[in-house]
Amino acid sequence: MSAESPESKTRSRVFATITIVLSLACLGWALHGVNWKELGEEIKELDWRWVALAAVADILVYVIQGYRWGLILRPLGGATTWTSVRSIYVGLFANEVLPLRAGELIRCFLQARWSGIPTSVTLASALIERIFDGVILIVGLFFTLSYLRHYPLSHGQARAIGILSDGSIFLGIVLLICGALLAVAMFWREQTLDALLNARMFSWVHVFVEDLHRIGHSRYLYFSALASIPYLLMQVVPIYALMQAYGLEEASWARAGALMVLLRLGSVVPQAPGNVGLFQVLSTLGLTLFGVPQAMARRFALILWGVVTLPLLFVGFVFLVATGAKMAEIHREAKAEMRARQDAAAKS
Repeated sequence: MSAESPESKTRSRVFATITIVLSLACLGWALHGVNWKELGEEIKELDWRWVALAAVADILVYVIQGYRWGLILRPLGGATTWTSVRSIYVGLFANEVLPLRAGELIRCFLQARWSGIPTSVTLASALIERIFDGVILIVGLFFTLSYLRHYPLSHGQARAIGILSDGSIFLGIVLLICGALLAVAMFWREQTLDALLNARMFSWVHVFVEDLHRIGHSRYLYFSALASIPYLLMQVVPIYALMQAYGLEEASWARAGALMVLLRLGSVVPQAPGNVGLFQVLSTLGLTLFGVPQAMARRFALILWGVVTLPLLFVGFVFLVATGAKMAEIHREAKAEMRARQDAAAKS
């Protein structure tokens, strides 16, 4: 396996540094003016039955995702719900401790190791997952924006809604293009794809095309698409449960769903470990749109982050320990595997 070049290392470090600095700037804004004493009192007054429900639901979200991922890979054999869940939780732990969402690569690498499926296939299946999620989230964002427009908005809030609306159109276009490419890769004959993607600069695409073609005609692909609905709906439960635990007057399933859509779309952006910064900003802005006072929204955002992050850290750490390997070692091996596949594709 080829070593990472000094130039590549420098680019990665610069990008990671910029991402972390921006995330810390977001966190600084979210923490500005927080009354820590009042926050501590609010934590003590939480209804811990609702908090427990939020934590359990947060864990079950990724069990459902593991089931869905197993369905996508079922035609290839080897992958099960168990191997998928294990991979996902180690990846989630990596996302909490490593920058730039490195857990996505790590979970695909571990799935390949444990199931015997090529890494390119697991990477392609992760792309399919993102297409499924994107379709539902774009629809959810459309209804979220329509829902938010019913509230009395300040000029700044109306402008933010407008930006989100424009962003949803852009994301929809990107999703349409990705979906079209995905459909082509899965359902067109490989000879036709070779003719379309013959340029050397696109040689890496062939790796994904071959693997997507193997998955595309399985009925389990459609079952996994349906499983995306409960996977995303379950993510509303921790937010709603914590709204109830906090005693938020503005608590409702619709508002929890709207906040979930904003947070999920925000998680796509590369950021510091643990979604620190952008998570708090989006939570605060979303809650203020519902009429929650900004000071209270800032405190609630911190509690929400803790409730949806700490259970994943704990479960992910348990699965990591069970692998018998260190996170740095897994990350290094996953990157080396990716570089080797890219080098092989470039030589083809």
